[in-house]
Amino acid sequence: MSLPKAELHVHLEGTATPALVRRLAARHGTQVPPGTIEDDRFAWRDFLDFLATYDRVASVIRTAEDYRDVTRAYLAACAAEEAVYVELTASPDHAAAAGLPYRDMVAGIAEGIDAAREATGVESRIQLTAVRNLGPERAEAIAATAAAAPHPYVTGFGLAGDEAGFPPGPFARAFRIAHEAGLGLTVHAGEWAGPASVRAALDLPVPVTRLGHGVRAVEDPALVAELADRGTVLEVCPTSNVVLGAYPSYAEHPFPVLRAAGVRLTLGSDDPPYWGTSIGGEYAVAAREWGLDDAALVALTETAVRAAFVPEELRTALLMRISGAEPPRRPLP
Repeated sequence: MSLPKAELHVHLEGTATPALVRRLAARHGTQVPPGTIEDDRFAWRDFLDFLATYDRVASVIRTAEDYRDVTRAYLAACAAEEAVYVELTASPDHAAAAGLPYRDMVAGIAEGIDAAREATGVESRIQLTAVRNLGPERAEAIAATAAAAPHPYVTGFGLAGDEAGFPPGPFARAFRIAHEAGLGLTVHAGEWAGPASVRAALDLPVPVTRLGHGVRAVEDPALVAELADRGTVLEVCPTSNVVLGAYPSYAEHPFPVLRAAGVRLTLGSDDPPYWGTSIGGEYAVAAREWGLDDAALVALTETAVRAAFVPEELRTALLMRISGAEPPRRPLP
């Protein structure tokens, strides 16, 4: 599909393919943890088992060089599908568990972003995520570290992990720290917990402008209307939702209902090699399953760029690229 695309919801550690994971393990003279890859596919049974597999994969990504290579590989793949912007969700918790300091993780990702931009023109920024399973204090530490060591490519902060077991309310202080540091805010909500999870994210004492997934808000029509009124953007990951079983099929996925209600939506691949998808594949799903034409698909890209955690100068340049206008010539921040 030769249309400009943008992605706001993809977990960087979850973009590494089985082949790349094997290469990284060989780089360090180790083996991929048993039970991680079977028949050249990542092995998992359900959502919580997927999280365990994800942790094992992330344990192989150990150095700044590894993060550079994972970043560069994924952004190049996105650029080949006409993506103009990708926001990478990176986990300092996983980097720390692999023995990598925060600054080195960010430096590696930034190097990958620069290399991909030079090679393909694709733009990218970093959204930090805290693993909610590790508790509020750890999330606060990540936010405080980001605030104390600002980087121009680190522009967002969010919360991921076991949504049903760890509601967002206790993480309010972490979000406040991130907000005061100037980071955009998003929360995984409305995927494995219902509308109450979405409501709890909206009730945080700082402005949450985006929700990761958010689709189960559809179970509460009043909440759907509020999302539309607020202009809250949902980072929808259709293939992830169907493959993991949140919805039994694309036909039963609430994307069309939410769109018809005026909720602002974007498309994301979440953890693409686990589901056999890509950002181009998600746009193809929207066209094939829900009848979105080219203009509607480009509108999704524009929504993503308008909601992206980027400097305004870069946002303007990206919107110009989408419209076909000539972008500015001077370097962007």
